[in-house]
Amino acid sequence: MQQSATHTSRPPYGILAVLMIGAFIAFLNNTLLNIALPSIMKDLAIEPSTAQWLSTGFMLVNGVLIPTSAFLIQKYSVRRLFLLAMTLFSTGTILAGFAEVFPVLLAGRMIQASGSAIMMPLLMNVMLVSFPIEKRGTAMGFFGLIMMGAPAIGPTLSGWIIENYDWRMLFHFITPIALIVLVAGFFLLRDVKERSAARIDLASVALSSLGFGGLLYGFSSAGSKGWDSFHVYGALIVGVIALVTFIYRQLHMERPMLNFKIYRYPMFALSSAISMVVTMAMFSGMLLLPIYVQTIRGISPLDAGLMLLPGAILMAVMSPINGKLFDKIGGRPLALTGLFITVVTSYYFSQLEMDTTYTHLIVLYSLRMFGMSMVMMPVSTNGLNQLPTRYYPHGTAMNNTLQQVSGAIGTALLVTIMSTHAKTRGTELAADAAKNMTSQPTAEAAAALKQQITMQATLDGINYAFFISTFIAGLAFVLAFFIKRATQAEDIISDQRSLNETIVKPQVSNQ
Repeated sequence: MQQSATHTSRPPYGILAVLMIGAFIAFLNNTLLNIALPSIMKDLAIEPSTAQWLSTGFMLVNGVLIPTSAFLIQKYSVRRLFLLAMTLFSTGTILAGFAEVFPVLLAGRMIQASGSAIMMPLLMNVMLVSFPIEKRGTAMGFFGLIMMGAPAIGPTLSGWIIENYDWRMLFHFITPIALIVLVAGFFLLRDVKERSAARIDLASVALSSLGFGGLLYGFSSAGSKGWDSFHVYGALIVGVIALVTFIYRQLHMERPMLNFKIYRYPMFALSSAISMVVTMAMFSGMLLLPIYVQTIRGISPLDAGLMLLPGAILMAVMSPINGKLFDKIGGRPLALTGLFITVVTSYYFSQLEMDTTYTHLIVLYSLRMFGMSMVMMPVSTNGLNQLPTRYYPHGTAMNNTLQQVSGAIGTALLVTIMSTHAKTRGTELAADAAKNMTSQPTAEAAAALKQQITMQATLDGINYAFFISTFIAGLAFVLAFFIKRATQAEDIISDQRSLNETIVKPQVSNQ
């Protein structure tokens, strides 16, 4: 009964607004950087394998810190955590904005990540305790509108800034907004949840850091270093061993840092599985399409950003609409429709040509984002709805952690598939070209032929990666048939513990 008490009063819209603006800035920061990477590489004289650590390092910090967010949310107030998160994020942004060498820029990014890792689980937890289940879809939909607004304007804004200013302006643009939000949070925020006397288990922190960090590092490095690199398989082995040990420890602790027993709730377990698979598929579009348009087609950063804009706007607009539909019809019809669209558009992306029109790319990407908008938020909200209130911090932390891990796996898998297939096709095309040669070509002709072969092989690699992504999305589509509308369940975890205690102490048993 106590669990529903939080819903009787009016939701704290002011607090939610401050939290959402903070999270929006964190999202915007990520989307701004993607288009800027070529300019950063040129200015700081670094290789792509080095530059990718601006993304990989960010994910690593998130992977390490997000599992601890369940403890932090239970232990500390919303106000204190938000101020800590925004202070870290603002500090990292200022540092990155004045970076003249890569290590300083990377340090700034990782400090930013430590702030955003706290921000997202905190916001989602406040959303869950502030709205009853029957209104939660609509609330999450408007949350999605705010969050999808960042990817909508990020690439275009980034492209415009890069073409007109130094890349550091990306961080200078964010800094004043972050500081305003920090000051607003200081004066406006109050707590909206009960705190518990949770204690941090340092062994669990160390194991989760090694486990999730090892997996993220291994999969993120596979694309550049190769699967046979000791750095890759060594990190994966350490990650798996640490993660298994971490899970075992959490299952046997009375107060776990991250409660894996929440997977006893079937709809939450199913939503986690679908979200992981969809995240992997989603990365194909986010990763492969920019490679295609900038490397093969030579489209400018601004035009590349503009190409992604309609799809991102459509996803943002559809988010509150899908939220209202979720409250009325549940998550299953939305997820099935959205995943069907995702499967079809992924297949059509596997048929790209050297001269595929700009309009065709915009329409196809927009349709794919339209499909994605029906999946992510409804599926995760349906899963979280089944959890008792006390497990919301664990559910949100688990979802955010797995999203980071599956994103890294998706990136590594698709980059590896693309590069391996491109290498194989390049060898085949070169052999065919040599077979059909009637005379020795000039140096210019040989260079032109080599360039043509490389471009065609890269295109074939991108198409093949999209083809594999089609099957990944298809797996999520099959899983979506098992979705059922969730309502808040009884606390079976605590009930089981109570049952065990009665078995141990027969004098208090009713049997």
